[in-house]
This record gives sequence, structure tokens and C-alpha cells, in this order.
Amino acid sequence: MALNNTYDARLVQQETAMGAGVQVLLLALIGTAIGMGPAGWLTGLAFAIATWAVLSRALHRSRLRSFGAANRVTLGRATLVGGVTALVADSFHSSPPVSLFVGLTAVALILDGVDGKVARRTGTSTPLGARFDMEVDAFLILVLSVYVSMQLGPWVLLIGGMRYVFVAAAKVWPWLTAALPPSTARKTVAALQGVLLLLAGAELLPYLANFGVAALALGLLVWSFGRDVLWLYRTSRVEKASETAETAEAAAPRQVRELVAG
Repeated sequence: MALNNTYDARLVQQETAMGAGVQVLLLALIGTAIGMGPAGWLTGLAFAIATWAVLSRALHRSRLRSFGAANRVTLGRATLVGGVTALVADSFHSSPPVSLFVGLTAVALILDGVDGKVARRTGTSTPLGARFDMEVDAFLILVLSVYVSMQLGPWVLLIGGMRYVFVAAAKVWPWLTAALPPSTARKTVAALQGVLLLLAGAELLPYLANFGVAALALGLLVWSFGRDVLWLYRTSRVEKASETAETAEAAAPRQVRELVAG
């Protein structure tokens, strides 16, 4: 996403408003097709409004003129996630068509690999774009875990909630906010979460198989988060020890001078 010195708030509003409009249109199509109830409508509209508000504020603070090609793909994926969210909310009242649920989720997961490639090829990667992509991913996993938990039990919510627990823990232990080294394993585990939860939610397999698929997703996630937390903890301890040593070295000459002067 390229920076533009002629920032215009109206253009930012047009970008985010268009996304909200497409979201409402998708909800209308879904509602017409399946007769979606109030819970689905209210949840979908709340998602659209929240997305519009957060993105408008983020764009205004970053002074970016527009999303750019890569973030428009992410915005489209967020629209699909809004549709999935509405379906899951509606499922508390009546089960949504599995084909529609699987179709929207599958396209959202596929597009997850598109926005990053577009950003790299066009040289438009930004912290805002990366954060937007990450938040859409995390929220989709949370919604899928809610859906699957209705079939397999509340333990599945640990999959969707783990990332948010990590963010909350970082408020207490700041060393968790340090940058992590790139990891193919971490990216692979993250990508598998959506695929495995979708497989379990589609109910194509027997109950025990679905249980095993969800358990595999949780096990991989616990391993990935555990490895990263351990690395961050060890790194923080090393840095703290290094800072202590540097402080002691800086204090030593002063102590010598005080002894000589005494």
C-alpha cells in the first residue's frame, strides 16, 4: 500500500463505506436465500458496522489514502467472514445450509493466500495491511470454533480464543509483544486451523473423526503457541541478563572512583 501525501478523508470514507455496503448486500442475498432470522441479521450488521468503524479509524490514523489492491482483497475476504458470522449466529436458531456455509468459508480461506501475494508483487505491504489480514484470520477462526463447538463441545472454543488470550496476556507480560522470528511451521499451523475447523464443521465425517480433526487443530495450535511463548520468555531473560551486566559494568568505574576519592 503506497503512501500518498495528498491524504483525503473523503476517499477513506468511500473505501470503508463501499466495504460496508457490499457486506449489507451479501447479507441481503443470504437472507433472501435461506430466510435468515433476526440473530443472523443483527450479528451480520454489527460486524459490518464494526469493520467500517475500525477501518475508518485505522486509515485516518495511518494517513493512507486507500487500501490498495492487496487490502481490497482482504476487505473482500472480511465481507465473506461477515457472511459466515451471520450464518453461525443464525445457526443457534436453525441450521444453515451446509453448502452455503462451506462455500463462503472455503472462498475466504483461499483468498487468505491471495492478498499476501498481491501485496508482495505490487510492493504494497504495510503494517496496517498485515494487521488487517491477521485480524480477519483470527476472527474467522473464532467464528468457526463457535460453530464447531455446538457439535463437539465448548473445548473447541480454545482454538478460536487462544490468540485473544495471548493478546490479553501481553498486557500483563510485555515481553510477549517482542517480535518473533519468521517460522514456516507457525504459518502452516495457522493456515491449517481454518481448514481443519471447516472439515469438522462440514460434518462430512463421523462424529469421532470430526472430534479427532478438531483435537488435532487444537494440539497443533497449543504446540505452536507454546513454542513461541517459550522462545519469547527465554529471549526476554537473556536480554534482561544482558542489561543487568551492562548496568553493572557502567557502575563499576564510578565505584572505583568513589573508593579512590575516599
